[in-house]
Amino acid sequence: MFVFLSKFLTQFVYPLGLGWMLLLLVLFLLRRSAGLAWAKRLLWVVVILLWLGGNQWVSASLTRSLEWRNLPPTDLPQGALVVVLGGGTEAQQYPRMIPEVGSAGDRVIYALKLYQDGVADKLLLSGGNITWLGAGSSSGAEEMAVLLQMMGVPADRLILQEESRNTYEDALFCSQIARDLGVSQFILVTSASHMPRSRALFEKQGLLVIPAPADFGVTEASWQNLWHPSFEELLVHLLPNASDLAATQTAMKEYIGIVVYSMRGWL
Repeated sequence: MFVFLSKFLTQFVYPLGLGWMLLLLVLFLLRRSAGLAWAKRLLWVVVILLWLGGNQWVSASLTRSLEWRNLPPTDLPQGALVVVLGGGTEAQQYPRMIPEVGSAGDRVIYALKLYQDGVADKLLLSGGNITWLGAGSSSGAEEMAVLLQMMGVPADRLILQEESRNTYEDALFCSQIARDLGVSQFILVTSASHMPRSRALFEKQGLLVIPAPADFGVTEASWQNLWHPSFEELLVHLLPNASDLAATQTAMKEYIGIVVYSMRGWL
């Protein structure tokens, strides 16, 4: 039940979900003449909410505040255990002929590079299957395994953890596997914005984590350009757009997750 509520109720905190709820309230108030003034106020709230949520300065600032807490290490040990968190793949469902990478597919690509560079002796792939989210019959770990084997990683180099339904369970189950392997330190691969929460969860399990983030949304060049735009870029930045709205939602999800997980004693 916690998994369902954590994924469902948070939708009404994000700018799009909250704006939708406020618009429903506006429609209700418009049915009553006494509610006209409140309806106008709420419409302005929705306009401001969606502008802030879809604004590049806001989305980039929130994203960078998470991503840049753990920058890529310059030196990684060789022959290590590398844990790769799921969430970057799409299930093989018709008309897809194979599992495909999603918006966070850089996790899989970076894990492949770590294997090719000799950093990874074993890749522990973590991710279960939440059927009511339309994920299909395969787990995130299985989907990553199929793609990595297609790219040349031998099956005996892969360990699949397919029971987890959220990041807390990723940390819980993977940490047990690591201890069974006699490993106390490992390299963690996940999206850069997801790394602060993920790293804290694994360290709570008593393991030493070397963060190896991927899937950066804000680079040094894009950050500098954002605050020193040309006139044309400034006009574009002023308009809200769907991609920045999505980036704001992703960052808010992480901050909400940090708060909720802390309240439950998981961090």
